[in-house]
Amino acid sequence: MKHLLAATLALLLISPAHAVEVGDDGLHKTDWMRDTFKDLREDLAEANEEGKRLVLFFEQRGCIYCTKMHTEVFPRPEIDSYIRENYFVVQLNLHGDTEVTDFDGKALSEKDAARRWNVMFTPTIMFMPEEVPEDETAAQAAVAVMPGAFGPGTTIDMFTWVNEKRYELDGEEDFQRYHARRIQERDNGRTD
Repeated sequence: MKHLLAATLALLLISPAHAVEVGDDGLHKTDWMRDTFKDLREDLAEANEEGKRLVLFFEQRGCIYCTKMHTEVFPRPEIDSYIRENYFVVQLNLHGDTEVTDFDGKALSEKDAARRWNVMFTPTIMFMPEEVPEDETAAQAAVAVMPGAFGPGTTIDMFTWVNEKRYELDGEEDFQRYHARRIQERDNGRTD
C-alpha cells in the first residue's frame, strides 16, 4: 500500500500543472478555440460581429512545440484572458482532411490549405485583418504570421501588436522594435 501511495504521489508531482485536453484528432483543445465550418469568410464575419480578430492556428498530432505552447504559454492568465477577450481562434490540422473555404472561395482540405499558404511548421498562427478582398487568400491577407513556438513575452507581444493594429503604423514600430521595447519595459518593472 505504501508503494502504491508513493507511486501515485510521484505521478502527481511530475504531471503538468495544467492538464491540456487533446482531441481525437491528436490536437490540443482549449475552450477559446472555435469549432466552425471553416469557411473563412463566415469565420471573419462572426469574429467581426463579436469585435474580435480572426486567427488561424495550425497544429499537428504529436507536435512537441504545440504541447509546449498549450502547457507553458497559453495557460498563463494574462495570455489566456487576452486571447479569449480579443481573438476568434480557428484551429486547423496541418495534415487534416476537413474542408476549408479560403477567402477567395476556393474549397480545399486543411493539408492543401497549409500547402497553398506555405505553412510548414507547427504551431503556425496567422492573424487576419477585419476585411479581406474577395480575390485574396488567407496567406495574402494575413497581417502577421507567428511561425513556431515562442515564450510568453513574445506571444503576448505578438497578439497585442496585432490587436492594436501596430502593423499599420508605416514602420514606426515594427514588431521587432515593439517587442524589444516591451522586453525593456518588463525588465524595468512595467507590467501593463
